[in-house]
Amino acid sequence: MSGFTREETDEVRRGARAVIAMPERGDSLRDSEARLDEASGLAAAIGLDVVDRMAFRLRQPKPATLFGSGQVEQIALAARMHEAELVVVDAALTPVQQQNLEKATKAKVIDRTGLILEIFGERAATAEGRLQVELAHLDYQAGRLVRSWTHLERQRGGFGFLGGPGETQIEADRRLIRDRMAKIRRELEQVRKTRGLHRARRERAPWPVVALVGYTNAGKSTLFNRLTGADVMAENLLFATLDPTMRQIALPGIDKAILSDTVGFVSDLPTQLVAAFRATLEEVTAADLILHVRDIAHPDTEAQRADVLAVLAEIGIGPESEEGVATPILEVWNKLDALDPEEHARVLAEAARTPDVVPVSALTGEGVSALQREVADRLLAGAVVHEIIVPVTDGEMVAWLHQHGEVIESALDGEKLRLDVRLSPDEWSRFQTRR
Repeated sequence: MSGFTREETDEVRRGARAVIAMPERGDSLRDSEARLDEASGLAAAIGLDVVDRMAFRLRQPKPATLFGSGQVEQIALAARMHEAELVVVDAALTPVQQQNLEKATKAKVIDRTGLILEIFGERAATAEGRLQVELAHLDYQAGRLVRSWTHLERQRGGFGFLGGPGETQIEADRRLIRDRMAKIRRELEQVRKTRGLHRARRERAPWPVVALVGYTNAGKSTLFNRLTGADVMAENLLFATLDPTMRQIALPGIDKAILSDTVGFVSDLPTQLVAAFRATLEEVTAADLILHVRDIAHPDTEAQRADVLAVLAEIGIGPESEEGVATPILEVWNKLDALDPEEHARVLAEAARTPDVVPVSALTGEGVSALQREVADRLLAGAVVHEIIVPVTDGEMVAWLHQHGEVIESALDGEKLRLDVRLSPDEWSRFQTRR
């Protein structure tokens, strides 16, 4: 839906040859080569064969083509030399820029927004995810009807709400898109309400919720699998996870917690997707603890961290909640296994000096037990050790204490069992009601 028909898009996905053109931004925190690698990764995520990649320094973006005339000629030459069917521009293009570049290069042109939308459209697995992607596609497509339709000269009549006499095709198409978007928003609102009910049930339980966030391909799904024993798709692929996944986990002193894996963030995330995935990311607002998973081996790890925090702030789920209560964020420095021994030692030393950081390798398991302990300690913050005496025969109560608290010590005293149990304030209140 990025300006192509579905048939054209399917052809693009079957190993089409693509040239990547990236405008360099002087104020970018990112390494140009790393940015080209990411753009190549995005292209590979929908099966494109990247045959050439070029970065161009832009003094002033051109309204007609974004790139300068000489740069456009270089892109067109590369496309001809490599017989590329597609030019991927790693930036947002206006409809006019996209159209002019297609004329100049004699190839299909897709911008960063369209590319990410295509990936999301291919990966969304749940009904909710597909609705969110369709909404984002329609929003993006609505501004490109001027180039998507070749039959704009057609006029068609109508009856009442179907459009009055003389309504042009493009007006009708825009109206159909608006109507479809309104319907999807209503359906997503229902999803949001349903998700809210599920959250309310969890809060009544109450089980603590831990949400994984991070830049795409930071290793969130691999860590999720390591912590839960699940088998969520975890590949060296951008946007491997799109739909939220939730599983039960056990932690030291906590019999049951909920772990949520969320969509990966990316720099310059299309605004259409920020809005469309708001409902999905609402899971993070309900979290008691946010684990920000970082690829500490990536050359742009600091810039990626800034991108994640910026997106969180944009969707209103930064460290400060609406109630003004800080949601704790623990940084997980992942992919220790990808570091050489010297860099590995340096990262461990830096992590030891940095608050709210745990270094791990989700792949090998290094540091994961320390992470579990740290997460449990955060969730149990405020918990108090209580001395509780129960009859030896009350096996149900003893089991409940083991399940809902951390039994530090137990001793038999005649017909009584004396227990030292660490309980959160909520669990202590629940225990009081059971006595």
